[in-house]
Amino acid sequence: MRFNKIQIGSLNFPSPRRGLSYSSFDAFILRKFKTTKAQAQSKGLAASQPRQILGLRKIKPGYRQIPPIWTFVPTFPVFHWVSGADPVSKKPCWRPAKPAAKCLFLVVFLMGLFSFSPILAYPIFAQQNYENPREANGRIVCANCHLAQKPVELQVPQAVLPNTVFEAVVKIPYDQQIQQVLGNGKKGPLNVGAVLILPEGFQLAPKNRISPELKKRIQRLSFQPYSENQKNILVVGPVPGKKYSQMIFPILSPDPQKDKKIHYLKYPIYLGANRGRGQVYSDGSKSNNTVFTASVPGQILQIQSSPPAEGASTTTTSNLEGHLITIQTENGEQVIEKIPPGPDIIVRLNQKIQQDQPLTNNPNIGGFGQQDTDIVLQNPQRILGYIIFLLSILLTQIFLVLKKKQFEKVQLFQLNF
Repeated sequence: MRFNKIQIGSLNFPSPRRGLSYSSFDAFILRKFKTTKAQAQSKGLAASQPRQILGLRKIKPGYRQIPPIWTFVPTFPVFHWVSGADPVSKKPCWRPAKPAAKCLFLVVFLMGLFSFSPILAYPIFAQQNYENPREANGRIVCANCHLAQKPVELQVPQAVLPNTVFEAVVKIPYDQQIQQVLGNGKKGPLNVGAVLILPEGFQLAPKNRISPELKKRIQRLSFQPYSENQKNILVVGPVPGKKYSQMIFPILSPDPQKDKKIHYLKYPIYLGANRGRGQVYSDGSKSNNTVFTASVPGQILQIQSSPPAEGASTTTTSNLEGHLITIQTENGEQVIEKIPPGPDIIVRLNQKIQQDQPLTNNPNIGGFGQQDTDIVLQNPQRILGYIIFLLSILLTQIFLVLKKKQFEKVQLFQLNF
C-alpha cells in the first residue's frame, strides 16, 4: 500500500514524503521524533506501529486522518488543527500547522495551563468589577481587598520629550525573609503586584523602541493594559517578590503634533502596589489571610478541627487544619464559627467573649500602598528657546565685561596723560 496523499477538507495534497510505504513512513516517524524501535516497543507500540504516536490511522487508500481531540492537540513537538471534514466519513481531518501557528498554539496552550491558578486571577477582580481602578476619592480599588497599608515608591523623570521612551521605577520594599499564609494554610513567599495609571496618551513602549540595556533591567516582566480601551493603565502581577521588588515600566510619551488632544502640560501619575495576599475576596468573603472575629457574644463551648476536604491528605499537621469554634450565647443558642487553615486560634475553652472579639491572630504580613507624582511633557521648542536665552545672557555678560575692561584702560590712559 502506498501512502502519497493527505486529505485536508475536500482538497487532496501530496504527502511531504511522496511514495513512502507504510513501513517507510513508520521509519520516518521514528526519525522525526528521535525514537528507536526499542523505545517504541517499551511504550507498548509495536515496531511496525510507530505512527500510533501521532494517532494516525488509514481511512481509505491514499489518505490518512488524525482523530479529533479538542480544538488543537499537542502531539509531541507538532500541533494540529481542524481543517475540514472528510467527504466520505464526514469526520474532521487534521493537518500539521505552519511554524507561526505552532508558536501561537504553544502560547495559547501554556496560557491555558496557567490560567487555572487562583493566584493569577486576583488582578482580574478589579478589571471585571471596576471600569476605572481609581475611584472618585482618589483611592485605588486594590485597597478594597488589601486592607493593610504599606509604603511604596515611584520614580519618574521630571520632564520628558514627546515620542520618547522613559522609565517609571516602582519599588515595593519589604522583608524578603518573612513568609505569608497561602490559600491552603501553608507558608510561602510573598508575591507583588502593581497598577500604574498614566495620563491619557501615555502607553507601554513597543518592543522595537526598547533598548537592549532597558530590556535587561525589565527582567522579562510582563505588562498588560487594564482594559482594551485604557492602554494608559498598566497592570503587573502577581509576580515573585524576591525577583521583582523593583519593577521598571518602559513608557512611551505621546506626540502632540500627531494627537491634537495632547498638550504640553504637567500630568499626574498614580501608582498602587501591594505585597502579599489580600484579606477580602471580590464577593466580600474573607480569605484565610485575615483575622476572624466572633459574630455573637457568649462563651467558648468547643474548639475542634474541621473535617478535611474531600481528597485532602490525612497526614496534614494541626496548623494546616481548619477549626470549628462553638459559641454558646446567653439564651442557650449555639453558633459555630468556621476558621480556615492558616490563622492561629487565640481563644480557649470556657472563655467569655464579646461580639467582634478576635478569635484568631492576624496572619497578614503584606499590604497595599499608593503614591502619585507629576511629569511634564516638555515642548522641544521651549528647550531650544531657553538655550538661546541663556546663550544671549552669557554673550551679553561677556560683552559687558569686555566693555568695562576697555573703559578702564581709557580712564587709565587719561590719568597717565
